[in-house]
Amino acid sequence: MNAFSWKLIELRKKKGLKQKDLTTLFDVTQQAVSKWETGQSYPDIPTLKKMASFFDVSLDELIKDEEYESFA
Repeated sequence: MNAFSWKLIELRKKKGLKQKDLTTLFDVTQQAVSKWETGQSYPDIPTLKKMASFFDVSLDELIKDEEYESFA
């Protein structure tokens, strides 16, 4: 898993949502959500924007990996 995967799971659970709920909210398949949460793939940019807005976080906060922050 990667930083995005962990953040997505955490944000989803904080809202009390199941993976199935994300499929409806972001008009994607169950397989897509599963791949995002296991670190096998990432959403496209428009979907990332929708997620950031829905979860009320910045796009940077959603995708940034703090492990590499000191190298920026």
